[in-house]
Amino acid sequence: MGSDEEDPLVAWSRLGRRGTVGIVGLGGAGGEAVHDLLGIGLEDVPAIAINTDAPHLLKLAVDEKILVGHRTLHGYGSGGDRDAVLAGAEEAREELARRLTRFQIVFLFAGLGGGTGSALLPFLARELQDSGTLAIPVAFLPFHVEMESNPERRGNTLEALQELERLGGLLLALSNEKLRRFEALPIARVLHVRNAYLHGLVSGLVDMIEHPSQLNVDLASLKWHLKDSGLSTLLLSEEHVSEPERLVHQALSETLLDFELSEAPSALVHVDGGSNLTLRTVDRVWTAMRRRLGEPKRMLVGTRTRPEPREVVRLTAVVGGLRPRSIRDALGPRKDPAGAR
Repeated sequence: MGSDEEDPLVAWSRLGRRGTVGIVGLGGAGGEAVHDLLGIGLEDVPAIAINTDAPHLLKLAVDEKILVGHRTLHGYGSGGDRDAVLAGAEEAREELARRLTRFQIVFLFAGLGGGTGSALLPFLARELQDSGTLAIPVAFLPFHVEMESNPERRGNTLEALQELERLGGLLLALSNEKLRRFEALPIARVLHVRNAYLHGLVSGLVDMIEHPSQLNVDLASLKWHLKDSGLSTLLLSEEHVSEPERLVHQALSETLLDFELSEAPSALVHVDGGSNLTLRTVDRVWTAMRRRLGEPKRMLVGTRTRPEPREVVRLTAVVGGLRPRSIRDALGPRKDPAGAR
């Protein structure tokens, strides 16, 4: 190595973490979610809002804002017109790529049913996937009453989900119907509960891949796992160190996400605890996950212990092999997502 060349390890330590993860809110619901996530707290994670609605963009406290379709929609929203939004996205393709492909992982948040989120979510997920960036679409599914009483919203939702399912990879679908368990709370509080859950998913994944572990799971491991796992989802749970089986049950059955597993799922399972975390506890988590998934075709495991004791253990899991159409089918009668096999 020449004397004027910087040591590669030194260069990585100076620049490597820059641009690892970005969060992007699409349309009104996606922008509000990202705004709320920042309020809860996401350290060193840049946030971008993209919308066809200029007044909504202006009120958001995010790092960057992009108005699409302004030549035809004039900043007043899409009126549910996916085609108009897609035309605007095509016009802004280069700018969108420049802003988003600087990250290695991009969480894309959008409410489905309207024009902007339903159009931009699959469009940008596909663009990022083609560029080698790991895109993680987060779709908010409409209430059943919206689907039953509004054919346009139903059509937009189903079309967007069909495109996302074809892409494969990670897809997080949060059903508004599952929020009915909090129906006695004010609406703003209910949405905050949902966004706090999202905050846990984002921070859990970032923490898993950015901090070395005793049994390490890094970005390369995650991408390798996803490559042959088909449609996948991300799960998170926290439980007392004495209840590892409860940790697995909570992740699979008490989630706000909608999914249904196939007969041959796969899993990436990471357990995070304190200095008091024992191998016995970790093994109980891994064993419980294998049993709940019905002996998955592949399971990659990792674990990390912190310097100080902790009473709480956190499980972060990427579960692949979702049934085709399972998320679209979730818009109909309710099913237990982990139980239907």
